[in-house]
Amino acid sequence: MNPAEVVKQRMQMYNSPYHRVTDCVRAVWQNEGAGAFYRSYTTQLTMNVPFQAIHFMTYEFLQEHFNPQRRYNPSSHVLSGACAGAVAAAATTPLDVCKTLLNTQESLALNSNITGHITGMASAFRTVYQVGGVTAYFRGVQARVIYQIPSTAIAWSVYEFFKYLITKRQEEWRAGK
Repeated sequence: MNPAEVVKQRMQMYNSPYHRVTDCVRAVWQNEGAGAFYRSYTTQLTMNVPFQAIHFMTYEFLQEHFNPQRRYNPSSHVLSGACAGAVAAAATTPLDVCKTLLNTQESLALNSNITGHITGMASAFRTVYQVGGVTAYFRGVQARVIYQIPSTAIAWSVYEFFKYLITKRQEEWRAGK
């Protein structure tokens, strides 16, 4: 996934010079080498582990609050899933900002008395701070939260629906046996 994320983010940049995926892949490969596609790999992993941990813990906590009997309840699954995604997204935004900087090598950061490529998570954290201070770690937090809310609400709803369906069928099968 990391190479696809690099290409996606570079194509989404304001004034991106790339019009096609193949143009972007070719340019990155020729100008920066294969390593550019994996520059943010450690940061990506470091972000996904706490994101998923926070996401699942928040979902389970909210289910205990909204649905303590743990029955199939679509509204509690949607609400808990949406909130869990929002909390996890907000909490891991600093890592996402650093990952994006590593993937895009954004020219503003590169032109701010920093020479060469930004490599590694520590370098990205330093660069983000140098360019924008503490608040820069939370740039885009609203967009990230807004993106995650429907995504996680839908994911949990679908998961809980199929869990309910499978459990119901198993119970029917056992009763008929």
